[in-house]
Amino acid sequence: MTAALLLALTAGMLGAVNPCGFALLPAYLSLLVAGASDARGAVGRALTAAAGLTVGYVLVFGAFGLALAPLAGWLRPRLPWLTVTLGVLLVVAGCWLLAGRRLPSPGWSARAPRLTRSWPSMVLFGAAYALASLGCAIAPFLAIVVTSLQAGSTGQGVALFGAYALGMGLVVAVAALGVALVRDGLVARLRVAGALVPRLSGLMLLLAGGYVAWYGWYELRLAAGRRDALRDPVIQVASEVQHALADALNAAGPPVLLAVLATLILTALLIKRLHRPPDPVDHEVIAATRRGEGQ
Repeated sequence: MTAALLLALTAGMLGAVNPCGFALLPAYLSLLVAGASDARGAVGRALTAAAGLTVGYVLVFGAFGLALAPLAGWLRPRLPWLTVTLGVLLVVAGCWLLAGRRLPSPGWSARAPRLTRSWPSMVLFGAAYALASLGCAIAPFLAIVVTSLQAGSTGQGVALFGAYALGMGLVVAVAALGVALVRDGLVARLRVAGALVPRLSGLMLLLAGGYVAWYGWYELRLAAGRRDALRDPVIQVASEVQHALADALNAAGPPVLLAVLATLILTALLIKRLHRPPDPVDHEVIAATRRGEGQ
């Protein structure tokens, strides 16, 4: 059971940088940077956003694995079209932000840079991340988690599901906390540009959505037997980056990531303590004390 949990944990970590959707991780981090306005609660917001993204991701995978697994054979050839559609929608959202507009959604702030402060928005972003990743990352999830559940091992399946979610959340939390710690300097520089802050987030969404749509088109070309898809320069470059990230995560393993996460949290707490403003001076108490000493 320990080996199975470790395998599920590692699969969740690698699921965060799968070939189909890994471009959405820097897009999410760019939104996290743009959503900053001050240093207060930076770590809490980063962890909350990471948790929201992870919840959206694993809920989509869980729903697909449990409810749609019997239809997986019919759905899998059609997943590239879903990837293309999602990529196009992200491109449209990126263009919308580049134009200085805000994304219409109830409860969001009137300013686009505050997109990441909303827990529902991060859950939706995680769901989009998962939808883009289904074609590449659903097979390990089905093999590790859903097989246990369908075999009647409910307790083991739930434990494996939790381990997978923890692995995914661990990678996202480390990245989000790292951004939170360097964010103040970035935001201070970006604030000089003023209106460029939401537009930079829009640019990142545009690039990420473009890659996601292109990857879906690449999968469709492969399914059609087109050999030119094997030499696609965009996919080759992105694949090298993705493999480097996956190899680094696989080599580090959960213990190293947990140690990095703990170090980042301790660093953030230390920075917060060092920058804590001094307690306000009560001038009335000082004056009363002096009067008492004078008597």
